[in-house]
Amino acid sequence: MSKTERGIALVTGASSGIGLATAQALRRDGYRVFGTSRKPMPDTSDGITMLVCDVTKDASAQSAVDEVLGRAGRIDLLVNNAGVGLLGGAEESTTAQAKAVFDVNVFGIIRMTNAVLPVMRRQRGGRIINLSSILGLIPAPYNALYASTKHAIEGYSESLDHEVRTQGIRIVLVEPGVTRTSFEENITRPDRPLAVYDTVRADAEKLMREIVAKGDAPEVVAEAVVRAANATSPKRRYTAGKAAGQVRFLRRFLPESFVDKSLRKFNGLPA
Repeated sequence: MSKTERGIALVTGASSGIGLATAQALRRDGYRVFGTSRKPMPDTSDGITMLVCDVTKDASAQSAVDEVLGRAGRIDLLVNNAGVGLLGGAEESTTAQAKAVFDVNVFGIIRMTNAVLPVMRRQRGGRIINLSSILGLIPAPYNALYASTKHAIEGYSESLDHEVRTQGIRIVLVEPGVTRTSFEENITRPDRPLAVYDTVRADAEKLMREIVAKGDAPEVVAEAVVRAANATSPKRRYTAGKAAGQVRFLRRFLPESFVDKSLRKFNGLPA
């Protein structure tokens, strides 16, 4: 397809932040873009069609895919961006809360992917981009459950890519670093806070606010998604931003003991 007619893209969690920036970047690049949000939203002024989709519901995920097919006839690109955060000590969350985070961040991706794969298989082609994180590569104190979802996405995506590659479908990961989005928007607090973590939890939240303020713009991630979407022979992973690339290098090539000490220092934890 020409640059002015790339194909049909579906982006989850496109109401704000990385999802909105990604939808806009794809639209500028020539895609016809459908975005999803949990609540009804008007279509954007730059031509993004907004659909209601709750990725924690099988029927809602399938309905969004069916709506795109009804309007556009095909889906060439799925960007799984919808996600939630959780900050606090791992034991401060009940299993119910942990399941809720996984339901959005992991099973939401699985639901959307399962709904789209038959479509792409019939088309004999398609691409699915899953938004991971550098926290899918490294330990993340006081973000253990969130980081666990990103580690799960890494393993799921890489494995699935091998399964569907012969069907003309590719699964690609985009790994953002810290991004300047609304801290309050998607972060969740523990549902059973423990006094032993009060001080370190507050410190972790302060640190997160500070690094988010200095983080990459959402457009940096969006640019990585566009590269991943359009590559003829896509890489398995695309880091988004300088910090993300540095973290990936550290994790892959430096001794584990060095990474451990560096991570504790960065998080203000005693050696």
